[in-house]
Amino acid sequence: MAILTRDQLLRMGFKSVGENVNISDKASFYRTDKIIIGDNVRIDDFSVLSAGKGGIEIGSYIHIAVYCSLIGAAKITLKDYSNLSSKVAIYSSSDDYSGEYMTNPMVPEEFTNVHHEDVSIGKHVVLGCGTVVLPGVTIGDGAAIGALSLVNKSCFGYFVYAGVPVKRIKPRSKNLISLEHKLVN
Repeated sequence: MAILTRDQLLRMGFKSVGENVNISDKASFYRTDKIIIGDNVRIDDFSVLSAGKGGIEIGSYIHIAVYCSLIGAAKITLKDYSNLSSKVAIYSSSDDYSGEYMTNPMVPEEFTNVHHEDVSIGKHVVLGCGTVVLPGVTIGDGAAIGALSLVNKSCFGYFVYAGVPVKRIKPRSKNLISLEHKLVN
């Protein structure tokens, strides 16, 4: 994976870019002026970050694996230490599938009924491979979402969730908080 240089990142016009940022030259970004990237962030090949009016805010110590997508008009927030496994898709906008309206961004707005709502991924959250997160979802700090899950509702922190749609499975250890303190100190 070829990594963009700091100079290349700064020329791309991000709202801000932290230190130790490793972004593949094969990742794609749209509306970089609405994207904030913290420190110690890695974004792998073929990921797509398309910011809308609300923007995308990526905290520190974050990994976005291959083929991830963060897309939508509302704000998407990834808080510190969160992790997106491969092929995770986070949407802050979604078409109306009822048939009462038309769909897709090439249709004029007066014929569609797109739902836009912020998405927030908490600290220490891990999203398993192939997970889809829909508009309006907040995933609490320390939650873990199993592979191939559909997150269509908000999730409490420090629980493991999985399924289509997600269901709470069991509590998750909070030991990672003490590990965070050791890392920071």
